[in-house]
Amino acid sequence: QLVESGGGLVQPGGSLRLSCAASGFTLRYYAIGWFRQAPGKKREGVSCISASGTTTLYADSVKGRFTISSDGAKNTVYLQMNSLKPEDTAIYYCAAGFTGLYSDTARLGTDLYNYWGQGAQVTVSS
Repeated sequence: QLVESGGGLVQPGGSLRLSCAASGFTLRYYAIGWFRQAPGKKREGVSCISASGTTTLYADSVKGRFTISSDGAKNTVYLQMNSLKPEDTAIYYCAAGFTGLYSDTARLGTDLYNYWGQGAQVTVSS
């Protein structure tokens, strides 16, 4: 099970940190991806991190503003979002895909991911 938290309403230029808490499995075997879907738009990959933590990827639209990290002790992945823009408004989902123990594999395509959270709303507006 994956549970997202930390969404909310923030003004442009502000920051939020999303959390994705995993239960029932250990992140040591799974890549974790963050995806978002805005109304009327397709779901897009935002960022991902490998089971080893050594591979991190970002969509061009968020590079330099978002940072993904993992806390193995808490079995939780975070997405720190800074310099938020109105176009970042969307429902954000985390997803897990089995890749093997401490694998370096991660990618932004949805095909890798089997388990999805319920989503967290992020709204950037003044």
